[in-house]
Amino acid sequence: MSKEFDVVVIGAGPGGYIAAIRAAQLGKTVACIEKWKNPAGQLKLGGTCLNVGCIPSKALLASSEEFENAAKHLGDHGISVSDVKLDVSKMLARKDGIVEKMTKGIEFLFRKNKIAWLKGHGKFTGKNAAGVQIEVSGEGETEVVTAKNVIIATGSKARHLPGIPVDNKLIADNEGALSFDSVPKKLAVIGAGVIGLELGSVWRRLGADVTVLEALPQFLGAADEALAKEAAKQFKKQGLDIHLGVKIGEVKTTANGVSIAYTDNAGNAQELEADRLIVSIGRVPNTDNLGLDAIGLAADERGFIPVDDHCATKVPNVYAIGDVVRGPMLAHKAEDEGVAVAEIIDGQKPHIDYNCVPWVIYTEPEIAWVGKTEQQLKAEGREIKTGQFPMMANGRALGIGRAEGFVKMIADAKTDEILGVHVIAADASDLIAEAVVAMEFKAALEDIGRICHPHPSLSEVMREAALAVDKRALNM
Repeated sequence: MSKEFDVVVIGAGPGGYIAAIRAAQLGKTVACIEKWKNPAGQLKLGGTCLNVGCIPSKALLASSEEFENAAKHLGDHGISVSDVKLDVSKMLARKDGIVEKMTKGIEFLFRKNKIAWLKGHGKFTGKNAAGVQIEVSGEGETEVVTAKNVIIATGSKARHLPGIPVDNKLIADNEGALSFDSVPKKLAVIGAGVIGLELGSVWRRLGADVTVLEALPQFLGAADEALAKEAAKQFKKQGLDIHLGVKIGEVKTTANGVSIAYTDNAGNAQELEADRLIVSIGRVPNTDNLGLDAIGLAADERGFIPVDDHCATKVPNVYAIGDVVRGPMLAHKAEDEGVAVAEIIDGQKPHIDYNCVPWVIYTEPEIAWVGKTEQQLKAEGREIKTGQFPMMANGRALGIGRAEGFVKMIADAKTDEILGVHVIAADASDLIAEAVVAMEFKAALEDIGRICHPHPSLSEVMREAALAVDKRALNM
């Protein structure tokens, strides 16, 4: 007789492990299926985000910022530093240590909440009156478990270009780019999205000459135009060489590295020689070999599992969350969906406002936004008013030597309701949280303008931008 659980979660990434924990908190018997192995062959929880995504990339971003500050910017503070040396292996070891600590933390949370970790690959085999049957294979004996409710949280993987084999040595995706054993002299990056910009920034700070090739004619097309324009200016100033509107041709590995043939936006044939290449052209859902057809489900033409507004599939008691369903491929979006589905299974009625899911790019300066862009709102014919305030007029930003960027706020012209907040600044990932709270509570810009903010702090720019909408900024 197979083991039976109230809830079985397939995948232990940010969406999956959070869903499992919330379901267990609500008194359900819970199992979570995960097959991820690190390079040492050890099974680990946390999925792509924790093991080869969000967490390790932010660790390397922090390390590379420290290196660049020591090498280039401490002199501004009257601190003389010479002969700054880089130990790549120690930097990578620090990153790996952080990942190990956090994966162990999730294991502890599973034990604390009495969640069974089923080690292997989960695949649907059928359903009956008792529930859905899932085969777990890969570690030891294959077993079949029965679930009254299932949450599919299998995440996503890097999209690869046809005919360009990724070996994660010369040609890397996000996994390989987090583990280069040395700093390449010349680094090529295909894709000027979040991952390409972040990883390109890491290796540029450490000394690489970085060229980014982007197929789209517009830089950061999802961001507000003012934000994208400022970001392009800052990245160019830093030394990221970004080419837009290119068409990638043949990519060849050579004795010296990688050769990338491409056509530029003027139609001219070009060739780029690099020591290494990072391919970061987006991600695709992990819905292969799940046995969806065994329970009457199928992924759409792009690999996503169709769900309703509450993450429910067409099969009763089967849900899907995170990167395998519609919406942004963001870890925090997956977490919110995981909590919501666990609560729905418990009979509660949670709600997620997808317009209040923030976006963040962890470059320097950081880029973050929530809500709609000015171009989106104008396309909708919405009457709006905008305000913008520069970081260079903020005492705290000047004091820490990070005065690039600004905060831009957009509100309804009549009601003053906040419709979008766009930040390019130091610590934008933290600053944006105030805007998320405000928008969740349907706040007006006047509300932020009337709230006392600590002085001196970067958060004052949020208030000043809100006041700037009505030409009331106090420090400009």
